[in-house]
Amino acid sequence: MKSVGVRIAFWYMAASLLTLGCFFRVGRFLLEQHMIHSLDLGLASEFEQVKRRLGPEAADLAPAQVAERLALNASVRYLIEVHGADGRVTYRSRNLSDRVIPDKAMQGHLVSLALKRFFQSLKMGSPQQLPADGRTYNAIVGDLGELRIAEYSAGNLMIRVAVPKEQVRNLVVAYQEVFYGMVILMVIASSVIGFALSRILLRPLRQIQATAIQIGSDNLGERIPVSTVEDEISNLARLLNQMFDRLESSFNQVRRFAAEASHELKTPLSLMRLQTEKLLTEGGLTPAQEESLHVVVEEITRLNKIIEELLFLSRAEAAAITIVRKPVDPRTYIESFAQDAQVLADSRDVRLTHMHSGDGRVEFDPRWLRQVLLNLLSNALNYTPPGKRVTVTSQLMPHTWRVAFEDEGPGVPPAERERIFEHFVRLAHTAQHDKGSGLGLAICRSIIILHQGRIWAEDTSTGPGLRVVFEIPLTAATSAGAVTPRTS
Repeated sequence: MKSVGVRIAFWYMAASLLTLGCFFRVGRFLLEQHMIHSLDLGLASEFEQVKRRLGPEAADLAPAQVAERLALNASVRYLIEVHGADGRVTYRSRNLSDRVIPDKAMQGHLVSLALKRFFQSLKMGSPQQLPADGRTYNAIVGDLGELRIAEYSAGNLMIRVAVPKEQVRNLVVAYQEVFYGMVILMVIASSVIGFALSRILLRPLRQIQATAIQIGSDNLGERIPVSTVEDEISNLARLLNQMFDRLESSFNQVRRFAAEASHELKTPLSLMRLQTEKLLTEGGLTPAQEESLHVVVEEITRLNKIIEELLFLSRAEAAAITIVRKPVDPRTYIESFAQDAQVLADSRDVRLTHMHSGDGRVEFDPRWLRQVLLNLLSNALNYTPPGKRVTVTSQLMPHTWRVAFEDEGPGVPPAERERIFEHFVRLAHTAQHDKGSGLGLAICRSIIILHQGRIWAEDTSTGPGLRVVFEIPLTAATSAGAVTPRTS
């Protein structure tokens, strides 16, 4: 169970069922003992009636006289057995027939006395007290089942009174059936309540999660809403906001450093280039010296390009670049770009294929988007061996304009495809093909994000290589038309 909400609902249901089970066990025990106590009081009452019918001369009565006196107003419910001084049975009630009520060891007497004291302390049942010399116990007698038996003394007579415990058993069974029904209802109710409770408890956490997902390098100023209730979740939101404050401050410092350092480097690099070009113009250098100075000029040019790219990225991440959108026909735009792209492809001995489908217009900044197309093309040409193909596909869909650059190079492992859009990332297995600064794809992503679009890398559909795709949302577009391929 990975979801916290599911775990909360599960543990709530488990705790509810455990609590219900404990209450059931205690309630069953109390109910059963209460019924047994009631049976004991009934047995004591029946004994008092038997003793009253026998009279004070019970010890001197003959067996026939005992039977005659007890036969009057005999109870059908209770089983009665009278033993004489010699221990023989002098009377047995009709409903007992030839059955014998068994004796019980003294241990049962002690347990019975403990239960009596317990229920008397709870003041349960009737205030009537059992005879001081009586003892009660349970025994199973043939087809009568389990009996509750009380044994008393009346002079030299020993009287046993018994009653079936069937009503106790039936009541306990009914109690259990009610419990099982309550368990089913409790499972349903606790599941619903637990799920609803988890939704309520985790709502602030879901808000924190949603806000944290939205916070990125381009909107570090957004913060998590903090509840007015002082609890652990509001404290967590405050801690996260403090962390985001520190991150925003660190990002701003890095951006300022990159922008300021890049700006400060431009002037000395420009002076170095001017002085180097001046030496080359004046002449008087050996061929080796001229070659070295040409290398210096090339490296200075490369450093200037990296600085310009860093300045652009710093401005883009700080949202300091203005995108001027205007409606453009993507078909005409791609065909115009393909003319310049063909020159670059021919210089690398790479075949270039471009195609467009769909009619309509897209609003974007042509100048910045051309930079994206050139960077993606340059990246594809760098990784494509001579004689292979680079394919540019443009597709105008109902809600987006999608452009894809597909090369036939070594490709990029799936785990590394997201990293190639980061600053200065160069993969080990493609280092021999990488001749740029490592900022081209990062610049492409920044420009596409400024257009509210997205860019990603994926496998090609024809074999080895890489396919880089970007999408820009449309304000209005017609349905896609036929595909018009062109190969050079």
